[in-house]
Amino acid sequence: MRISVIGAGYVGLVTGACLAELGHKVLCTDNDSQKIDVLNTGKLPIFEPGLDRIVAQNTRNGLLSFSADPAQAAAEGDVIFICVGTPPLPNGDADLSSIDRVAQMIAAESTSDKLVVEKSTVPAQTGQQLKRVLEIYSRSGGNRFRVASNPEFLREGTAVADFLHPERIVVGVDDESSERQLREIYAPVLEQKFQCPVHNGDCPASRQPAWLVTTINSAELIKHASNSFLAVKISYANMVSDLAEKLGANIEEVMNGVGLDPRIGPHFLKPGLGFGGFCLPKDLQAFVRLAERHGVDFSMLREAERINHQRIDRFVEKLRRALWVLKGKRIALLGLAFKANTDDIRFAPAIELIQRLQQEGAQLAAYDPQAMDKIRTRFPDLNCLPDAYQAARDAHALLIVTEWDEFRNLDWKRIQKSMARPLILDGRNLLSPDSMIALGFEYESVGRSKATQAVSGALA
Repeated sequence: MRISVIGAGYVGLVTGACLAELGHKVLCTDNDSQKIDVLNTGKLPIFEPGLDRIVAQNTRNGLLSFSADPAQAAAEGDVIFICVGTPPLPNGDADLSSIDRVAQMIAAESTSDKLVVEKSTVPAQTGQQLKRVLEIYSRSGGNRFRVASNPEFLREGTAVADFLHPERIVVGVDDESSERQLREIYAPVLEQKFQCPVHNGDCPASRQPAWLVTTINSAELIKHASNSFLAVKISYANMVSDLAEKLGANIEEVMNGVGLDPRIGPHFLKPGLGFGGFCLPKDLQAFVRLAERHGVDFSMLREAERINHQRIDRFVEKLRRALWVLKGKRIALLGLAFKANTDDIRFAPAIELIQRLQQEGAQLAAYDPQAMDKIRTRFPDLNCLPDAYQAARDAHALLIVTEWDEFRNLDWKRIQKSMARPLILDGRNLLSPDSMIALGFEYESVGRSKATQAVSGALA
């Protein structure tokens, strides 16, 4: 099947490469010509485990190609996946201007019938507007445009495996023909007849994905409802972690006990610096705005957002209590990406943390395995160092901001000896309190009170 993917960002590039991996002929396009030039040289503009392998393989075999000409994609594809960004507007609404421009272009450039698939995260009822735009701007009255919603559930860091071994595939359609076409596209995934080419073939066990067919409005709502619920779980864990610290409880033990209830489950119950990235913050805001426009009270989500915003405040206050004065102190930051296994810094907690510490006059040294090039575009004067050991040298405090496995496996005794003051504030609960205390660190984490840590250290 000839498929065009418009938008070659995190979602579009993974979608295009994985569709080619399924055996389809895929053309990816983006209005960022520099990004397309990078892709045509065999490099990737983003870091995503396993993506480089399938992009290289499918460009070599001719199933995947890249173009800076969106009109070509509109003309050639039998099915067009829209994967452009929907960033938040100042009032929290999703900015749908790129969707609108792409729809007008598809209508103007198409010379045959098309199935147009929303892959971008959009508010409910966007599909109805998309149909309207396609009809209004079509230059040929004979073309028939069908619209479907196929929301993505890709997690950065595991996006390739998530696409090829999903738990569910949601398709919102208005007609049986669109469902049949989408089922044909995803047939290799549904049948699980291939090996997922990630981490040298070490992939999740093959599972039969749920194939859920809904209306377009319902599919759009599922995406926002899913992400907002995950945000609520994270904020709930963070809220309880604050109480655990006050009461001398261990939040990890508490959330483990809560997560054993199958009605709740263990996922997204880890406290820390809060949720970031491009999905959860903006989707939460857009969902709230959608509800408000329709007179529905979503104050629960407003509260989840408020709790999330407080995480950096509380973290900086811990640092201030420990160091008394931040001005002139050397502080090491380990981790800049919003989560491990990605170079994405959009809405990353590290950004607000850097801003706050710079305002207080701290001298920052930072290291991240993948995100330093991108953070330099935001903070060109930030002292980024080539490894964690150089970042920690002579530091009065070391802050763990992103949960990279690399940080768990550092030579912490070496770091302890090199610091001006061996103080760790673990914003991700990545390390063992008893191990760090045994090595001579002052150690603070999230939701694990000092009393709990002291007992843990004594029992080590």
